[in-house]
Amino acid sequence: MSLLHVHAQWPASCLIGPKHFFRLTQPMNIPTSPFPTPERLRVALIEDDEAFRASMRRSLEIAGYFAPAFASAEEFLESEEIGQVSIVLTDLKLAKADGLYVLDRVRRADADLPVVLMTGHGDIPTAIQAIRAGAYDFLEKPFDREKLLAVIQRGCEQFRLVKENRRLKSQLAESSGIDQRLTGDSPALRELRDLVLRIAPTPADVLITGETGTGKERVARCLHDYGRPGGNFVAVNCAAVPEHLFESELFGHEAGAFTGASKQRIGKIEHAKNGTLLLDEIEAMPLALQAKVLRVLQEREIERLGSNRPIPVAFRVVAASKVNLAEHSEKGLFRPDLYYRLNVVSLRVPPLRERHGDIMVLFRLFVQEACERFQMSEPQLSQEQHGALLTARWPGNVRELKACADRLVLGLPIFVDGESAADSPRSFDESIAVIERALLEESLRRNGGSVKASCAELSLTPATLYRKLKALSVDPSAYKA
Repeated sequence: MSLLHVHAQWPASCLIGPKHFFRLTQPMNIPTSPFPTPERLRVALIEDDEAFRASMRRSLEIAGYFAPAFASAEEFLESEEIGQVSIVLTDLKLAKADGLYVLDRVRRADADLPVVLMTGHGDIPTAIQAIRAGAYDFLEKPFDREKLLAVIQRGCEQFRLVKENRRLKSQLAESSGIDQRLTGDSPALRELRDLVLRIAPTPADVLITGETGTGKERVARCLHDYGRPGGNFVAVNCAAVPEHLFESELFGHEAGAFTGASKQRIGKIEHAKNGTLLLDEIEAMPLALQAKVLRVLQEREIERLGSNRPIPVAFRVVAASKVNLAEHSEKGLFRPDLYYRLNVVSLRVPPLRERHGDIMVLFRLFVQEACERFQMSEPQLSQEQHGALLTARWPGNVRELKACADRLVLGLPIFVDGESAADSPRSFDESIAVIERALLEESLRRNGGSVKASCAELSLTPATLYRKLKALSVDPSAYKA
């Protein structure tokens, strides 16, 4: 008799742990694999009851899974399993951090990784709340082996499809070359590229927000280039056009429309027919003109100055702003109706300080470009300069980083945050302290000085965060909104 057959006919008491959470309803032969797989799938099991954990692990491995088991949430989260498993199976009630904490941490690491909660009867409302928060499913104890394997199979298959979809999107991005134009491997940049490729083929208007120097016009260019073929890309900097010329610049004019209009002129909107019109720094557009632009966006037709003949125009509008237009509209500085009309799709270009992993990737790219442009050899970057680049706040974002790369290639001092990067050499510990201070200050700034919110964002316990704040002389109250 095979080991598998013997195990399947063990009495239920052999498999029941002290909590009596897992039962075997009837003798059965367990298939060695729940569905055909090219590799042995990993199921992370988190359970603080040793006997129950052992029996669960044994059952999963007999069914064909590899089941790394953990006695606590902390033990699982300190491992590297989040990036390797196909599903997480966790008890809701654990000694310290509970299953909801595991769910939150897993979703922050990978929002698509399925998490299944094991619950008692009294925990059903909490389990339903967890489903709404993103859990894949829950199993009410006691549950039988067939139900367990069915849930695990469905979850693993769903995650397999997600990973396949990711792979195809990655191939699409590589083949399209968008990763060369929106460079970076941070989660924020990957999400931005994915959104651009998804939106570009549609005619939807787009609002791009981001600080100065983050690359909003480059994002607009990608929306145009990866969109429907045909038409021009026309950029208008609303802050650079004199107010008395704005209407003629956008709508065009007929000969004799006003003094000095000696011949007909096609406006920017008409020139963008079947293409893309970028209204950069749109917050600087005069309020009187905003009403006329709103009408053009609604009707998709214009009238040149000096003419009563409407001209139909089909084009995509991409508006870019470095300010919060919603707040501007509340203060009466921007028309709310135009804001809502523009905000069909909103893309946020993250500042460089939120993309620490991309800083050196971009800097090396800019150095290579500068070497080709200036016909000079690539210089060496000192340890002090490297540390300064990683710890800077970069108010000028990518544009400022590019200027630093140019100065390095030209043999000029690199000034970061107003200081020379070579002025104060730092030890390894000093460099780490500078990086930690920058991360803590930025998190507190984003969260209005809330220590609790910063703990959640940085995955730190309050005790650890307060210890670091004290060691680095950072005062949370200085960042309260």
